[in-house]
Amino acid sequence: MLAKRIIPCLDVKDGTTVKGIHFVNFRDAGDPVELGAGYSRMGADELVYLDITASHEGRKTFTELVKRVAAQISIPFTVGGGINELADVERLLNAGADKISVNSAALRRPQLIDEIAHNFGSQVCVVAIDAKHEADAWICYLNGGRIPTAKQLLPWAEEAAQRGAGEILFTSMTHDGVKDGYANEALAALADRLPVPVIASGGAGTTAHFHDAFTLGKADAALAASVFHFGEINICELKRELQAQGVNVRLENESNYEL
Repeated sequence: MLAKRIIPCLDVKDGTTVKGIHFVNFRDAGDPVELGAGYSRMGADELVYLDITASHEGRKTFTELVKRVAAQISIPFTVGGGINELADVERLLNAGADKISVNSAALRRPQLIDEIAHNFGSQVCVVAIDAKHEADAWICYLNGGRIPTAKQLLPWAEEAAQRGAGEILFTSMTHDGVKDGYANEALAALADRLPVPVIASGGAGTTAHFHDAFTLGKADAALAASVFHFGEINICELKRELQAQGVNVRLENESNYEL
């Protein structure tokens, strides 16, 4: 069985890591390169960097920051925000990113997923889905949670996987930042229906929430932000606790981890 992954997420706005609640009310969380390097030393399996206003502001994602991150960390990292065409993907991969996350652009033009998978391989393509639970349905949103669409979570995730997405990163806008746990029922539905890994995002507040995401939610990876950024949960200690509870996590280099 593949090991479950712990993934810190760094939402970047104006060159600074920020964290909000329900995608608004952001507060400063520190330098994204320093934070990423620290997480790598603590035992994070991967990192995700999201330029959270790129799509809304019509900008290209932060190439120079990606180069700085690549020079400082030794674990895989994914970059997203404002990626609209193959040239954007190529630019960011050349800057050092391992994977590319697409969200708004893929919703607007799903063929982008096919193009990325065909040209760079499915392993490069992460389709991020921001969805909110409304009237018994999970509605997908564009532009960092600003614009609702007609697409719903499960059908869109299935289409994305069929088009060549290598992973689905599902963020529950309903759970984001409130630290009450992940959207485990929706995660389990995704895991049961998709042939690709599912990354849980939105709602982490305790170590128990990670355990639930992996067991009840059947997620392959769990992503979190504020609990790591503000020192509420230490990644190495989290992994030790998960392992003690029977969750398969990577701890092979534990002696090198920073607590």
